[in-house]
Amino acid sequence: MNESVTFFTIYLALFLFGMIVMRHGLMLGFQKKLPAILHRFADKPWKGLLTGILAATITQSSSAVMVITVGLVAVRAIPFHYSIGIMLGANIGTVATLEILAYDLSSISVPLLLTGSLFLFSKREKFFSIGCVLFGIAMMFISMHGFETLAYPLTSIPAIHYWFLETSQRVQLGVVTGLLMSSIVQSSSAVTAIAMSFMNEQLLELPSAVAIMLGANIGTCITAWFASLGASKEAKLTAYAHIWVNIIGVILCLPFLETFSTFISLLSLSPERQLAHAAFLFNVVSSLLFLPFSEQIARLLKWVHK
Repeated sequence: MNESVTFFTIYLALFLFGMIVMRHGLMLGFQKKLPAILHRFADKPWKGLLTGILAATITQSSSAVMVITVGLVAVRAIPFHYSIGIMLGANIGTVATLEILAYDLSSISVPLLLTGSLFLFSKREKFFSIGCVLFGIAMMFISMHGFETLAYPLTSIPAIHYWFLETSQRVQLGVVTGLLMSSIVQSSSAVTAIAMSFMNEQLLELPSAVAIMLGANIGTCITAWFASLGASKEAKLTAYAHIWVNIIGVILCLPFLETFSTFISLLSLSPERQLAHAAFLFNVVSSLLFLPFSEQIARLLKWVHK
């Protein structure tokens, strides 16, 4: 039992490390430009949405984009209501990692790791960036394979076995689990990737895995909230907007969870791709639903958080 938990923790650490390395590679060349891009192209909600998608695709972290956005609002580089569009776009862009991980590339993870390692020794920024991306992706695939091999040993632990039984009957428990795990590891992608691995071993059904993914979307908001502490009122409102929009999106989705899961299951036979597609569609639909009301949301939040 102890060995399974220890190895699970190690694989989780490797996954997060791989994400950080890949993100660093993607960010090279954009790190200094990103705040300027967010500042320049977010004056309309739809432009903010596209900018948020681009920024989160580059950084592979909606939290990172929101931290930058909170900072820009705090120094009055952009007004609060501009941040709504960026936030909605960031929610969409961050799921690109999951779509990549949904494909079984574990057979080439070692060649990717070796190739990436060689590029890391390059003094040229372009090759070093490629090395970071390849190395990071390889680490994540190796970790995913590790999660899968540990899935059954972990279910032999009574508490985890009981949790699987309860989650299959009460999706609310899945939401809470995803929320707590994402708050702790600060990565909704990592939490959803773990759910993917357990789905692949047929230990989690799609509705339960989707519930975990929904909870992870809420849990990841805590990063922007921490970044807003001690900042201006509008910066805090930006963090609150991130939290409330994700909470309301999840609440609206839960009554239709079974129908949504049935529809998603028609898109692919692969459990991992099903969950990746679910994350993508949920974020796209919820973002497009809130986008036309960006200014109204901003006014409502100013009234709620006086």
